[in-house]
Amino acid sequence: MRLKVAFQMDPIGSVNINADSSFRIALEAQARGHELFFYTPDHLAFVEGRVMARGFPIEVRREQGNHVTYGPETDVDLGEFDVVWLRQDPPFDMGYITTTHLLEMIHPKTLVVNDPFWVRNSPEKLLVLRFPHLTPPTAIARDLKTIRDFKARHGDIILKPLYGNGGAGVFRLDPNDRNLASLHELFTSMSREPMIVQKFLPAVAKGDKRVILVDGEPVGAINRVPQAGETRSNMHVGGRPEPVGLTERDLEICRTIGPVLKEKGQVFVGIDVIGDWLTEINVTSPTGIQELERFDGTNTAARIWEVIEAKRAG
Repeated sequence: MRLKVAFQMDPIGSVNINADSSFRIALEAQARGHELFFYTPDHLAFVEGRVMARGFPIEVRREQGNHVTYGPETDVDLGEFDVVWLRQDPPFDMGYITTTHLLEMIHPKTLVVNDPFWVRNSPEKLLVLRFPHLTPPTAIARDLKTIRDFKARHGDIILKPLYGNGGAGVFRLDPNDRNLASLHELFTSMSREPMIVQKFLPAVAKGDKRVILVDGEPVGAINRVPQAGETRSNMHVGGRPEPVGLTERDLEICRTIGPVLKEKGQVFVGIDVIGDWLTEINVTSPTGIQELERFDGTNTAARIWEVIEAKRAG
């Protein structure tokens, strides 16, 4: 089965080919004989009843600095593709949300991965609210008094943007910190959105586990350990990936959320677990599959394509 596959993502020419999950998924697709097309979100358009994109046929290879070859720039009708990957990084702003509305118009005739309706309605820091028994104490608020009251109850907290990614704008405020009002002023001057506040989990010193799920089933995990003196463990800000196994608590979390993810068409998901607690469910552009493959040989990209090919054959 040869599929026509489009990738909506940030510029592929500048990706780290040894870390980027979209690149690994594209490489696997090409190895399976699928035809690849690339475009950036700003070149997605709705034109007289058709969802169009301007981009390039591509070939990829694991050769840094020479990892992509572009064909001629062309306009395509995405409704004529078999699969479209929704893979640009957040911020999860109105531009991002608009792309989900446009791609929803061709899905499921064209299979959009992940399902854009549920990507839009399940942002990572909000989807976890459906599972309060799995998460640390959490509040979503813009009001300073609400956040102060939360901090008074829990003492040591994490404050972060509701729609950010990669560890940007994440602050730990311990019981002696006096910066809450200033940070609140900074956040609210930059955005009209609420913030997310969670009880700080000391277990983060041992790592923030990224568990990869494909079609609702766990395939493996990596541990991301923060640098000395750093609270954030995201690899974007210097977190060190390490091999790690899945605990019974991890599996319990996956058994609880997996059927929901599968039902909502979230084929490729990365969840974050600190200690025994689920902190995020990443459905927009999760990463970690290359590190997992290096650590234990798990070919997550192949498993993803097996699921997609089965859906297209059905």
